[in-house]
Amino acid sequence: MKLATLTNGARDGALAVVNRDLTRMRAVPHIAATLQTALDDWARAAPLLQAEYEALNAGDGASQPFDPARCAAPLPRAYQWLDASAYLNHVDLTRRARGGEMPPSFLTDPLMYQGASDDFMGPCEDITAASEELGVDLEAEIVVITDDVPLGVDADSALEHVVLLGLVNDVTLRNVVLPELSKGFGFLQGKPASALSPVLVTPDELAPYWRGGKLHRAMQVWLNGRQIGQPQAGEEMQFHFGELIAHAARTRRLGAGTLLGSGTISNASDDAGVCCLVEARVREKLRDGEMRTPFLKHGDRVRIGMRDDAGHSLFGDIDQQVRIPGTRPMPRAASASSPETAAA
Repeated sequence: MKLATLTNGARDGALAVVNRDLTRMRAVPHIAATLQTALDDWARAAPLLQAEYEALNAGDGASQPFDPARCAAPLPRAYQWLDASAYLNHVDLTRRARGGEMPPSFLTDPLMYQGASDDFMGPCEDITAASEELGVDLEAEIVVITDDVPLGVDADSALEHVVLLGLVNDVTLRNVVLPELSKGFGFLQGKPASALSPVLVTPDELAPYWRGGKLHRAMQVWLNGRQIGQPQAGEEMQFHFGELIAHAARTRRLGAGTLLGSGTISNASDDAGVCCLVEARVREKLRDGEMRTPFLKHGDRVRIGMRDDAGHSLFGDIDQQVRIPGTRPMPRAASASSPETAAA
């Protein structure tokens, strides 16, 4: 099934079921007011939501047109946001560009940090930054949402706790991150709010792409209508999601509604493009000796999505513009043409 959260003036929005082709939706307050409420009682709520989903796909009962612009993040605020860096090609490139090497331990011990989870952006919400000089960057990732995960869970069992999947734009301020990391105490100001895809999807709905704890689809990224990335998410992922969840739960339980990100998707081939601008820059430096790609500017439009074999959107698209308050007026957004047309 596919679930969304509609904006309604409340902090956590209103839970809705969305049909398979993302054209119709139905609010379900009689089952759960919010997605977090459903996750807190998933054993009861999931079968009821599934029945609504099947009825919606069959055209039974009242429904409304689905509009991603009406959506908040599926979880506008969450109890926990953990982000990994499972695509080690990305890690290797960035370290080599700085003249360093990737430690051998990275091959066996996942990288992961705990980010801010109190404010997730909706899929069409502006990326707001104080200045272009902060180095505003996108990061296209896959995210999984868990139910309650016990302390010390093993990697295979951990996959049973994945109840929903989606996409995330993990916005990063590159010119803030490195000074923060040099303090030896992690991220804070360099990691503002992230954006989630319009809908989250249950694993069964993603068959046959969801297997072995990885989502075997291309992540598609557009910048100002030009496709800049299409790497395969199921390839070159050093740790699958079961391993990442087990790593996070090694010393503590994870509460229902925990979000865990894959890290920036990255393939070794240049033909795969990039899912963040810093990777374009370090590839340029390693190849040509200089970085030319700029970070995001006021008015830039970022679009992130994933399609099935027939070209249908799996999660809806994250579709955002960059806004720098106090600068020139925001340009009018491009028309809502399909990303396939925009990339042609």
